[in-house]
Amino acid sequence: MKILVTGSAGFIGFHLVEALASTENTIVGVDNINKYYDSSLKYARLEESGINKRDIEWYKEVKSSKYINYKFIRLNLEDKAQLLALCAREQFDIIIHLAAQAGVRYSVENPDIYVQSNVVGFLNILEVSRYFKIKHLIYASSSSVYGLNEKMPFSINQNVDHPVSLYAATKKANELMAHTYSHLYNLPTTGLRFFTVYGPWGRPDMAYFLFADSISKGKNIKVFNHGKMKRDFTYVDDVIKGIINILDCPAKPSFEWCGEKPEPSTSKAPYKIYNIGNNNPIELISFIKEIEKNMEETAKMEMLDIQAGDLPETWADIDESTNQFNYKPDTSIETGIYNFIKWYKKYYKIETVVEEF
Repeated sequence: MKILVTGSAGFIGFHLVEALASTENTIVGVDNINKYYDSSLKYARLEESGINKRDIEWYKEVKSSKYINYKFIRLNLEDKAQLLALCAREQFDIIIHLAAQAGVRYSVENPDIYVQSNVVGFLNILEVSRYFKIKHLIYASSSSVYGLNEKMPFSINQNVDHPVSLYAATKKANELMAHTYSHLYNLPTTGLRFFTVYGPWGRPDMAYFLFADSISKGKNIKVFNHGKMKRDFTYVDDVIKGIINILDCPAKPSFEWCGEKPEPSTSKAPYKIYNIGNNNPIELISFIKEIEKNMEETAKMEMLDIQAGDLPETWADIDESTNQFNYKPDTSIETGIYNFIKWYKKYYKIETVVEEF
């Protein structure tokens, strides 16, 4: 199969390309390499996949020197003409759409960019998917869509009409837009609600990355909600296995679906939503202690109230994901944080050595 991966210089996109490139599939990655966080990390991920930074600046397409079945194209998804031209030339079978403007708190400060990237960009992905009859569109949603919901664990059968950040609202919009295209054009779409993904090569704006960075520099770390928030931290390798497992499971119409009592995660159209989480929420303060242990340093904590747009707790019900495509996360927090800190110290050339776990 020929697969388009958007956001391939991003955290999850990079890991997905690394996994897919070891298969017989042909992979094309696209990313606009924006400056939401330090672009040098994005280029470093690309270099790890055999894509030379200098070549990106000179050529429209760069073939990987590491994988014969992978090439990268710098492209902005808001540019519909370029995206159409790419899809017309490549004739993809599957699109895995991971590109987005991320960050709950940043969406409070810069709402415009979220609408352009997450709504306009996704509309263009839907348009090319229907034009070129994509066999399966898989796209990233978020646990943030659960918003004001308090019933735990979060279930795909719950209503998610009360988001508390614009980021979450754009992800909810993506799910609605996907359903519309599934209904109108018989386009199989699968939305994956990711729950706090962490691991090596992660995003520097994520809490665990900020904690490690501040601890290594002797700076205070900001601990919101006084460390009482709980997150369903999900290790990136488990997420990637879930995505790969679902490649050959395109959404199908549910013949049991009823408009009088509509089930939110499915439809009479080929549309499906799944949770991709760890099904094991961890209190933030415990997560920090695990980072401290691996950093071999004590954190200087600045306890703060919860921030606007943050959820006090997330917890994924993954029964449907397990039943439908054998999604079984099995990486412990201890192993996951060990792997992250080991990478972090190597990447940033911090000399202290973490003892083997």
